Amino acid sequence: MRRHDAIILGAGAAGMFCAIEAARRGRRVALIDHAKAPGEKIRISGGGRCNFTNLDIRPERFLSANPRFARSALSRYTQADFIARIERAGIGWHEKTLGQLFCDGSAREIIAMLVADMAASGVELHLATQVGEITHGDGFHVQTSAGAMQADKLVVATGGKSIPKMGATGFGYEIARRFGLAVTETRPALVPLTFSAAQLDAIRPLAGVALPAEVSAGGIGFREGLLFTHRGLSGPSILQISSYWREGMPITVDLLPDGDLAAALAAAKQAGGRQAVASALGAHLPEKLARQIVARLALAGNLADQPKAALARLAREVHEWQLRPVGTEGYRTAEVTLGGVDTRGLDARSMASRTLPALYFIGEVVDVTGWLGGYNFQWAWSSGWAAGQAL
Repeated sequence: MRRHDAIILGAGAAGMFCAIEAARRGRRVALIDHAKAPGEKIRISGGGRCNFTNLDIRPERFLSANPRFARSALSRYTQADFIARIERAGIGWHEKTLGQLFCDGSAREIIAMLVADMAASGVELHLATQVGEITHGDGFHVQTSAGAMQADKLVVATGGKSIPKMGATGFGYEIARRFGLAVTETRPALVPLTFSAAQLDAIRPLAGVALPAEVSAGGIGFREGLLFTHRGLSGPSILQISSYWREGMPITVDLLPDGDLAAALAAAKQAGGRQAVASALGAHLPEKLARQIVARLALAGNLADQPKAALARLAREVHEWQLRPVGTEGYRTAEVTLGGVDTRGLDARSMASRTLPALYFIGEVVDVTGWLGGYNFQWAWSSGWAAGQAL
């Protein structure tokens, strides 16, 4: 039986980063993953360019039953630390919007950097390797398809349930429960919302239309892009609000968040108002969307023909469009999993179990979920780094 100081389950962002940090500190580390290649979520993220962090990381932009839990790791290994790391590796990057950072080239550059760092530090990488029974006695005993392994410490970096076609499962939650840790409710997050057949009748004809919007629910709102699709609504604003939305809750969409439609229409009417209502609205919204809204409200004739009440109703429809989603597209398209291993059972500084200090949980498997835009990768780097210092 091969003996190690630490076995890490999961060769994603958090697992690889933790393995590197521990190995650089002289630990004998085995990293195991059932996938044929490491870092598959890194590879597909950001359209293949990996939105690897955000310039404006703040603990309050992470959801958790204990919002303070993430502060320690995020403050000790920051976005500036990771930026410096990829710059030392010669990886170019750029900012897109709202502090989101992407590789100039391919996300594969970050994977290559991590794989090279693992090789240089002596990490023993086992890919296409299935994990079986895990027991704890004289250290941890892990049965794998590559043979039995033993280690003093075990790190679970297996991620959540999102994107099952890439092999995502709830395995990490099973391990947590097996060793007495609680798991909070899990649900898809950063995911498109779905709607009833009646609501889809209005949404489907607009498939492909995109515009800036502010989407709010439960007292929080996000002003980002909105995309109409054949299945419902998507785009950054929808993905963001999906982490806060719950079944039965309505969402409010402002289709013109940077304008005052009532004032604009009043000014256009005063200037003559000879144009059709749809044309007047089309000056502010995509033409197809403008026409549909006007038809839905049955506003016929020119702008000059409309009473104040009708134009006020049109402005409300644009600024306060209310919908009631029936669900989400689920883990199939969710970028992350909300919820996970209960942070009350973990030490915020080391990521170790409070009842079994040789057992660690890092990354997405933990009940810490960031906003869209590089936050979840930063949590992977930070939590992986924190555990790596403790192994």
